[in-house]
Amino acid sequence: MLLLIEFKNVTKKYEDGFVAIKNLNLTVHDHELFVLIGPSGSGKTTTMKMMNRLIEPTSGEIFINGENIAKKNPVKLRRNIGYVIQQIGLMPHMTIRENVALVPKLKKWDEKRYMKKVDELIEMVGLDPKEVGDRYPDELSGGQQQRIGVIRALAADPEVILMDEPFSALDPISREQLQEELTRLQQELKKTIVFVTHDMDEAIKIGDRICLMKDGEIVQLDRPEVILRHPANEFVRQFIGEERLQDASNIPDLEELMIPPITAYPTRGLAEALKYMRNKRVDHLVIVDRYNQYYGVVNIWDMRKAYKDEQLHLIDIVQKDFPTLKTSDSPEKALQMVNESKTGFVPVLDEKNKVKGIINRSSIVSYVVSQLAMNKGE
Repeated sequence: MLLLIEFKNVTKKYEDGFVAIKNLNLTVHDHELFVLIGPSGSGKTTTMKMMNRLIEPTSGEIFINGENIAKKNPVKLRRNIGYVIQQIGLMPHMTIRENVALVPKLKKWDEKRYMKKVDELIEMVGLDPKEVGDRYPDELSGGQQQRIGVIRALAADPEVILMDEPFSALDPISREQLQEELTRLQQELKKTIVFVTHDMDEAIKIGDRICLMKDGEIVQLDRPEVILRHPANEFVRQFIGEERLQDASNIPDLEELMIPPITAYPTRGLAEALKYMRNKRVDHLVIVDRYNQYYGVVNIWDMRKAYKDEQLHLIDIVQKDFPTLKTSDSPEKALQMVNESKTGFVPVLDEKNKVKGIINRSSIVSYVVSQLAMNKGE
């Protein structure tokens, strides 16, 4: 995983002696939706604003892609970092298209290029550019305006996007829609997003990792399910809330959902593999080498199509782009991927690309049945 943003021993102390940030060390990874959360005065917004130099640290260093941002022109730095705030900040005298095109225009992009990009982004958040493009901000609803605020931050194709409680002023329905829109956009565009919130439900829903802060320090930084399952201390437990912790206790570990895969070497012939599949009563094989390194998946239908060619082996028909999970992925992601899978199963790989197991609809049902049996026994 590439390192994109890094804080090294960063402190922020104000003239009145108040220390907002205390010797902060953290990293934000490439293509990660990283959530900063904590009570008022915890330092979450200060931390975020130091990333685009709206606030300067008293000591320590901040790097983006290996470059010390203190050595960069702050105006140029900000033009390459998207920024979305609660107040939206759309220019009232500019049309929606003009608002979205503002930064690309300042960066002297070709007009045809950026206007095409603007319309694509408007469509991407479910709005019609022909319908809203020439309107002014006050002619749109609050939820529509915030959508425009998000895509304006995306218009110049920045590597990093900072979002400071962008949805907190919206009604619950608009807020939920925009949270879903953001996670969809993140998966599609693969940006690095730093998102500040005070809402734990929002953090859990959208975050790849959550950084919980208190009094200018990190209390716990981890994936949502790890924080839910293993809160670091009583402060974290109270901030999460007992109801969420009880809900989390019902979520299985990824290993509890896994079953052993039916594997085959890539050099195996098709006739031999077909017989093996018949004996094992499966319609897919997970292809691995002798070190258990993952190659991909072969299904029965592709095998039947290729069967007449006696020269072919499994390596010749393997699907290398078959969706997979990592052992570090959340159980929620696993359940979603299996549910969306056309084949009904997903291989699980470790960080070295070795196959650890598969999760399929049958293994999920088996887990649920076992839990029901256990609960009945209680």
